[in-house]
Amino acid sequence: MQKHRKNRNVAIIGIGQTALSSHKEDQNQVEMVAEAVRNALEDAGKTIDDIDCVVHGNMELFEMQFQPDMWHALGCGSYGKEEYRITTGGTVGATLVCASDNLVASGLYDTVLCIGFEKLQEGNTTGGITNMADPLWFRNLQTGALTSTTAMELIQKFGKERVLRAAMKYRIMMDKHAMLNPRAHRRLGLEYDQMETLMETSPQLVGELRLIHMCSQSDGACAMILTSEDRVREGTAKPPVWIRDHETSHREENMSNLYGARKPKSTHRDCAERLFARNGITDPLGYFDVFEMYDPSAFWAVDWLGEFLLLEGDEHLRLLEAGEFDLDGKLPVNPSGGVIASNPIGATAMLRIAEAALQIRGDAGGHQIKKEVRHALASGFGGSLWTVLMILEKEPNW
Repeated sequence: MQKHRKNRNVAIIGIGQTALSSHKEDQNQVEMVAEAVRNALEDAGKTIDDIDCVVHGNMELFEMQFQPDMWHALGCGSYGKEEYRITTGGTVGATLVCASDNLVASGLYDTVLCIGFEKLQEGNTTGGITNMADPLWFRNLQTGALTSTTAMELIQKFGKERVLRAAMKYRIMMDKHAMLNPRAHRRLGLEYDQMETLMETSPQLVGELRLIHMCSQSDGACAMILTSEDRVREGTAKPPVWIRDHETSHREENMSNLYGARKPKSTHRDCAERLFARNGITDPLGYFDVFEMYDPSAFWAVDWLGEFLLLEGDEHLRLLEAGEFDLDGKLPVNPSGGVIASNPIGATAMLRIAEAALQIRGDAGGHQIKKEVRHALASGFGGSLWTVLMILEKEPNW
């Protein structure tokens, strides 16, 4: 298969984040977005005058605010500039980066600022999710983001004790990573010797899914600046990180019968197979140096590691049990702490890409992994089984 080719290469040259927390009482939405934008501009050594276009998005209406980009115009610097507003659910942060990459690669713009945010304290997230599904045809979704289906499938396949321990090991691993990231929301100080206690005492949500397994809702924003290879040659404040390729897969059209006679291939595996084949990557586990994965719960994460990395049988469980996804393992997963630690939904998937880019730059601070990062993978996910997968590179020499 012919490898992916762009009209021109695109690099990430600026990354800005806010601290992530359950409530940002000291900032309104405009001020929060402005903080992320200022941080991204400073990181890139640019001013707002260098930006040709703004791409803005969130999980719209979760804050009960329609078209928030119009309110945020002064805070994000879009006043007087061309702007796009994108909402694709939980994937929106990744979709924003994909769209920005396409806008620059096409030659339509040279430099694009993309912004993802959420201020979930101002609305009703669960109410929004459950009311987006038809109560008859989509009744299996009426618990919103809370589902134990994957947990039960894993238990039937690999046994209850092994799966429960694997999920809790993953959850504690994520907390250990989050403890190294000062921007992370939930930093609980969990230890592996607490595994048995947590498995027994954490409040039950649905089936085997417990509160400790599940992501929370967070307030926060992320901004990134993307530019063309020609602009990179003019000089950048920080080393550029190159967007090699990205792929999207979704199955929202048949959500109501997913658990019928035959479960279809997951959108994660479908996305990974197409993306890796197009780029000649035959061994993703060996090729990538870090993986920032969108992991809404520990059970999903355990399952999805096998899907994204195209593993068979129980290989993903064996790698997790052997510590190969730890910071010093074969493929570190979510050095930032992942979605389980921080979930400002409109920014969540963008944070996966931003954190992967920081790892390539060697600029992640306390959660920087020790080995050199040349090739990074980042994913996004949305409630309608919508997957986005992106490859980042240290050098544009693919």
